[in-house]
Amino acid sequence: MLSNFIIALEAVLPMFILMAIGVAVKETKLMEPPEIKKMNHMVFVVFFPAMMFHSLYGKDLGEAFNGKLLAFGVIAVLVIYAVAMAVTFAVEKNPKSRGAMIQGLYRSNFVIMGLPIAVNLLGRENLGVTAMMVAVIVPMYNVMAVITLELFRGGNPSPSEIVRKVLTNPLILGAMAGLATVIFKIRLPEMLEDVISDMAAVTTPLALVILGSSIDFKEMGNRGKNLFICVIGRLVVIPAVGLCAAALCGFRGIEFVTLLAMFASPAAVSSFTMAQSMDSDGQLAGEIVIFTTAFASFTMFLWIFLFKNLGMF
Repeated sequence: MLSNFIIALEAVLPMFILMAIGVAVKETKLMEPPEIKKMNHMVFVVFFPAMMFHSLYGKDLGEAFNGKLLAFGVIAVLVIYAVAMAVTFAVEKNPKSRGAMIQGLYRSNFVIMGLPIAVNLLGRENLGVTAMMVAVIVPMYNVMAVITLELFRGGNPSPSEIVRKVLTNPLILGAMAGLATVIFKIRLPEMLEDVISDMAAVTTPLALVILGSSIDFKEMGNRGKNLFICVIGRLVVIPAVGLCAAALCGFRGIEFVTLLAMFASPAAVSSFTMAQSMDSDGQLAGEIVIFTTAFASFTMFLWIFLFKNLGMF
């Protein structure tokens, strides 16, 4: 029990340290708000695509293919998205805040927080099934996020315009390029592999520092209701329903741990980056990331403890 708590804590604590560094950057005025916004945009168009490419490059998607698990994951994300939209429409009228809330509810930090949990629980050698799920779900998250934020940014884009923006979104381009290397078995020169690997490695720390430097803590009280709904929904309701459904469907072992990593993780860090870059409610998106990440160390521990004792893995 204690070891599982330590696993969850070690996955969360580094993220808070990086965000604290961002707060220090802001307070010491090493960067002004316009510079921070430009840096955030640079991460969105340069570094996140590299991370998406790297997450797929070199993978053997034929191994560890689990059709039942993938189908369950895809259907679950679609159901969560539909429910998130219904709830958001009922409680929020501002279109930009609606977009940020929907994204904060359905889009989990599967890669950054979910994968370390899976590795520490069952070992890296058993991670093939989880990597396959990441390869399917993360691009799906990104496509849905682009569509959502375009729809709720205040304009009336045509379907063709939405499709164009989805296909030209930097994260989608990175994922498509990575998938192409898998399908056509393309290998890059070792030097380029090293560059892309280094860029992918720096993406999350840089995004977290910028997140910390972008949040205006004085305005947090203005979004209390929306923030509460997203934190409870992301960390309690979605894992409870999703994991109980997974147990009833017979998923066990690495399959169940993969779904635990997907359902119980906090909101994705990139949701803040994307929200700010696409003229959504970046402040609310950032607060959702911060607070879901803060409480995830406790909620993930509880979910791990509960289902470990129930013999799910």
